[in-house]
Amino acid sequence: MGQHAESKYQRSHQQGIYIKPPPPKSQRTSKKRERKDLATKDVCGRTAHLELMEVRNVTEFVLLGLTSNPRTRVLLFALFLVIYLLTLSGNLLMLLVIGSDSHLHTPMYFFLRHLSFIDAFYSSVIVPKLLRNLISEWKTISSLGCFTQIALVLFSGATEACLLSAMAYDRFQAVCHPLLYVVTMNGKVCSGLAVISWATGISVSLINTLLLAQEHFCGPNLIHSFACEIPPMLSLVCSDPHTTVTSILTTMVILGLGTLVLLLGSYSRIIMTALGISSATGRSKIFSTCSSHFLVVTIFYGSGVSRYMTPASGSALEQVLSLQYSVVTPLLNPLIYSLKNKDVTAALRRMLTRRSRLPL
Repeated sequence: MGQHAESKYQRSHQQGIYIKPPPPKSQRTSKKRERKDLATKDVCGRTAHLELMEVRNVTEFVLLGLTSNPRTRVLLFALFLVIYLLTLSGNLLMLLVIGSDSHLHTPMYFFLRHLSFIDAFYSSVIVPKLLRNLISEWKTISSLGCFTQIALVLFSGATEACLLSAMAYDRFQAVCHPLLYVVTMNGKVCSGLAVISWATGISVSLINTLLLAQEHFCGPNLIHSFACEIPPMLSLVCSDPHTTVTSILTTMVILGLGTLVLLLGSYSRIIMTALGISSATGRSKIFSTCSSHFLVVTIFYGSGVSRYMTPASGSALEQVLSLQYSVVTPLLNPLIYSLKNKDVTAALRRMLTRRSRLPL
């Protein structure tokens, strides 16, 4: 075979035609072995990559919290424990007072009962886990627990935004159309607005949480916050979060701007109507009632929109905003509505008087 190839090469060379002689058999065997080794390495590499992806599939997250200083953590634990107890006491007291006093069985206080329940629930979703992490060295939370917390936070926030809009609409009808108020804000209308608020909160929560849960988290699993929230979670996504981000932004624009437009429109009409009233007492009563509503709206929307409409960076300002709407706002709502509302304070006195007259 080799002689035949060599003689063929010589004859071709004499005729002016060049034909490259075939490589030796040992060289051909070596190249086949190299190609086989490369194929084996490629398969092994792919297998190793898949195994690595499986290993790095995050099953729990670490909440870095507010601070790592032990003394500061103890002080924060005491502070937030007091805030949490006051929040529960204030909101539960509002529920008890409104439910027990027939003078407060009106549309405004109907919505205020729902708001108090949501605030107590919202605080209970965030603060217990925060308190536990402040005194514990292990700050981990499972994926299921993290997404559950996100779902409950979204539900509470969306429901509260709708309830605040319903309360603004109620005040608009009471001030601008007092003669038709009883007909316009009847029991069916109030119940329907409450059902819409709760249904909106559930829908927003399920859609956005399920989309986020379908994303791939391969590490790191460090959340620069004291709770599981959407902004810091999006920074940990390894896959393309385009669909999730689009859904969240769409929800924020529709829900946020929709309720905000209704709020601003209602309060603008209320202010214009109040300024047109000749009685100073009437103007004072309108502004006293609506100023408390407007203060709650400003605190809630100011901190919530600032937190969710900006990319997460783990800054101290983001932590403050999160604390504002998740810890401080549920505490302020019952204080604002009770201290600035004479009907609530009068109902509280009547309830305490009845309790004191009961035989021991």
